[in-house]
Order: sequence, then C-alpha cells, then structure tokens
Amino acid sequence: MIIHSPQPWTDFREGEHFFEGNLAAWQALEEAYKAGKLRAIGVSNFERPDLDNLLQNGTVRPMVNQILAHPGNTPTDLIRYSQSQGILVEAYSPVAHGKIFNRPELRAVADKYGVTIAQLCIRYCLQLGMLPLPKTVTPAWMRENAAVDFEITAADMDLLANAETFSDYGDAAIFPVYGGKLLPDGTCVAR
Repeated sequence: MIIHSPQPWTDFREGEHFFEGNLAAWQALEEAYKAGKLRAIGVSNFERPDLDNLLQNGTVRPMVNQILAHPGNTPTDLIRYSQSQGILVEAYSPVAHGKIFNRPELRAVADKYGVTIAQLCIRYCLQLGMLPLPKTVTPAWMRENAAVDFEITAADMDLLANAETFSDYGDAAIFPVYGGKLLPDGTCVAR
C-alpha cells in the first residue's frame, strides 16, 4: 500500500510540503505493516524533503517510491537519493502514456538495438536500477514489454537521460502529476 501523493492532489507540486499529514498517514501504514496486515508499504510522487520526513520520523523505511520516469523525464537526483536510502524506485509511465512513440531520436536508438521504443524505455529504467511499471491489457504487448534482454550502451543511456523534456501526455495531461491542474470542483485543466 502506498501514499499516492505527498500533497493534496489539488495542490500537487505547488511547493508546499505537508510533513505532518504525511507522517500521520505513514504511521498508520507502519502500524498495519507491523500488525501483518500489509506486506509492503511505500510512497508515490515523494520528493527528497517528503522522504526525509518519513526517514527521520518514522520507524519503517518506505519500501518503494513510485515516480514518473522515462526518457525525457528522468529525475536523476531523486532516483539516486531514493536508492541510496534503500528505497526501490518504481517508474510509472515508463513509455509516457505511449506519447513517446513519436520521438524520432528515440526511434533511431530503438532501431539500433532492433527493439521497440517501449522496450527501449523499459530497459532504460531497468538499467537505472528502477522497476518499470508499464501499462497494457494486450497479452502480445505484455510479452513484448518483457523481452528486454539487451544492454543499452553508456553513450545511449546518456542520450536517453538527456532527451528533450517531455510534456505531451495526451489525455492524461490534465492530471497534476503530468502538469495539469485538478480544481476543487473536480474539473481538470492543463497548465
């Protein structure tokens, strides 16, 4: 079980950290974990100050920090920091809701390895020590996504890490984690 956002969803990433509320929610997860009601507990979208709050004031280290990560959006400092604290980093949207497939520079790298762009993105996350969480309901794509038994060179990893910042998440762009804004009345607007 995870805490999905360190801030209220309507105020996501607007600079304020809600340490007290996060710690209270975390302590409830810790209690359930210690009672054997949960097998693993973690967080999602937590930045370093949010993690530090739990690490310094909690009794159980988060087991996972689920973050948005893919070529064109690689929060390297957060990834490294989470990993240095023994926290598994799970990369959600490793193929950017499929919108990344239109990138010619990624197509060129994928073609070099004889793989799809999705496979390239998944392998990229794996080589950064993250656990990618691609989404599909298509069995053939599930098999394809799992076929990532190749190695990306250091030069190509650097190219992917420094790919142009990605911001077009299609319909998902309305959600705060992708740059949109959820208004108090529940309507969403892209920023």
